[in-house]
Amino acid sequence: MPSPNAVLIISFLLFSTGVAGILIRRNALVILMCAELMLNAANLNFIAFARHSGSVGGQAFALMVMGFAAAEVAVGLAIVVALYRRKATVQVDDINLLKG
Repeated sequence: MPSPNAVLIISFLLFSTGVAGILIRRNALVILMCAELMLNAANLNFIAFARHSGSVGGQAFALMVMGFAAAEVAVGLAIVVALYRRKATVQVDDINLLKG
């Protein structure tokens, strides 16, 4: 079993990769994948702390976050498909539907 410090370092690297991907990339699908990566890093923290403390609260919360992540993916992909049908691109720089 890895130490909690090692798990926290891995989780930090995953979260940092997700933040960097959201800030750097301009493709909407890649941005959604990076958001999922950040949620998975948080889930890894929940599981690590639950295992360290001997409770199941963190595991239950991680399962709940996975459910929210699945809903976020479904809604996000529906929005991306609708934007692609309307603008024929998934680049977030080219989408200006809310500008007056």
